[in-house]
Amino acid sequence: MSIEFIGMIQSQKVSEIHAATGPAIDREYVKAFARAHEAAGFDRILVPHHSTGPSATLTISYAAAHTERIHFMLAHRPGFTVPTLAARQIASLDQFSGGRLGVHFISGGSDSEQRRDGDYLDHDQRYERTDEYLTLLRRLWTSDAPFDHEGKHYRFEAGFSEVKPVQRPHVPIYFGGASEAAIPVAGKHADVYALWGESLAQVKELTTRVKAEAARRGRTVRFSVSFRPILAATEEAAWARAEGILERTRQLRQEAGYSRGGPQQSEGARRLLAAAAQGSRVDKRLWTAIAQETGARSNSTALVGTPEQVAEALLDYYDLGVTTFLIRGFDPLEDAIDYGRELIPRTRALVAQRLAERPQLAA
Repeated sequence: MSIEFIGMIQSQKVSEIHAATGPAIDREYVKAFARAHEAAGFDRILVPHHSTGPSATLTISYAAAHTERIHFMLAHRPGFTVPTLAARQIASLDQFSGGRLGVHFISGGSDSEQRRDGDYLDHDQRYERTDEYLTLLRRLWTSDAPFDHEGKHYRFEAGFSEVKPVQRPHVPIYFGGASEAAIPVAGKHADVYALWGESLAQVKELTTRVKAEAARRGRTVRFSVSFRPILAATEEAAWARAEGILERTRQLRQEAGYSRGGPQQSEGARRLLAAAAQGSRVDKRLWTAIAQETGARSNSTALVGTPEQVAEALLDYYDLGVTTFLIRGFDPLEDAIDYGRELIPRTRALVAQRLAERPQLAA
């Protein structure tokens, strides 16, 4: 049970505390951002999807051409590309990147966001479609002959992909979704099940459910949790930095005329708000104030402290069976570099120590 660190890059400098300025795509920033993650010791980089943003697929293509070792994770929404074409596009990107691609399938937790691209299915219908979509992708990636399909959401004749992924049997499938409609799809398809940064108790409860669903199908699944680490040389300084981030977030939201809002149709967002209802500080280091402020529309909970303290907090999640951590900062590029100095190596060292103490974990 070794660990994987995933970062996140965007096509321009933007976060809760940095308003977007200039063109939507800054090539030099993307290049520097991707290379910083590679130098910092990340294993993989997520490129997110948004209904008004640049193509995540093309962003990865560009970033992969300017890096050598680091892997990528494409955020991909089923429903906007037919599965026969998507299978060929993803396999091609895996080939051109040298087998460095994973895909995070996001069914969608916001009706209004989906409708921007003309998708009018409701929340549960989207997960039903994702199930059919992933079933077809996996078959297209592994089939040696064309096949016909007639399902509820897709129909085609002699579907086939001449190009196969470098990785066999296919690219790693990351999957998110905490609703009753999502859990069976996760158990059936996910190689890695992804959660936002919930409390330890919440993570234990949800991963237990997903494990049981996967086991029912004779499968195993790994787990990923996302955090926004806030680091400083002392604990006091780290909490002061957190409060400054909250103040700046509120300022920018007020200037933009944003209301707090709610979780829309996202069960994951509701779970983050449930954690926030326990207080702004949960467990040892979990800080929920940004999630509360923004309506938990994205992975917005932080672990706050010194690098040693945050590494120890990550180890608590590792002890629950979490082996992947998606970490990104409020100062995106600068924080990625900072994580590579101490947080990533300290966490890896703690996990190595844990494995030495409990060799059965390595099995």
